[in-house]
Amino acid sequence: MNEQSSYLLVVEDIPNILELIDTTLKFKGYRVVTAHNGEEALEAVQKERPAIVITDILMPKMDGFSLVHRLRLDPETRNIPVVFLSATYVAPEDKTFAVLIGASRFLEKPIDIDQLMRTITELMTQETPVSPEPLKEFEFYDGYRKRLKIKLDQKIKQIARIERLLPTISEEEKPAFMNSLLVTINDRDEIRLQLDQINERIESSTRSEQQLLSGTENKNL
Repeated sequence: MNEQSSYLLVVEDIPNILELIDTTLKFKGYRVVTAHNGEEALEAVQKERPAIVITDILMPKMDGFSLVHRLRLDPETRNIPVVFLSATYVAPEDKTFAVLIGASRFLEKPIDIDQLMRTITELMTQETPVSPEPLKEFEFYDGYRKRLKIKLDQKIKQIARIERLLPTISEEEKPAFMNSLLVTINDRDEIRLQLDQINERIESSTRSEQQLLSGTENKNL
């Protein structure tokens, strides 16, 4: 890859993390474009192809999983390397799903800047790998739904645990706990919204397939 003629696209909805990555990469001499969600990222990609996409997974409007799936569906963007960053989707099954949909690397938060820089250097200096064929729509959304259901259950349990602890902690500790509670509630609500959207897509896809099968059967009668 020619890092002088392209740029790094950083997609992150948390301002301080986005600023940290943006500042660090620019200090290292990279040209950087930032986006706050998958929709903004796709707009940037359509204007100019990045050398690498570095993206969070849990984001509003369009998250990292959907972003990568959309990139892999398009032959023009299929081989752009993608580095996932996540503090929520860190289970082995999450990482397996990330690789399955076409992620090139997976790094856990909190971000290890040295590890991130090594990863970028590796991807910049190696030949662009040919990505496998993208998952079929139903396969992607079914696997995605399973990941969302597990994360939603975890967030609900985490909220209940924090709420149980609040009456028992000191006043000095409460602000930190309240901040953690608010962040977790926001994550829960975002996952619920995404899960609702995925369920609608799967139901719509299932109805379309049933109508298609019904039409084919009628023609054969």
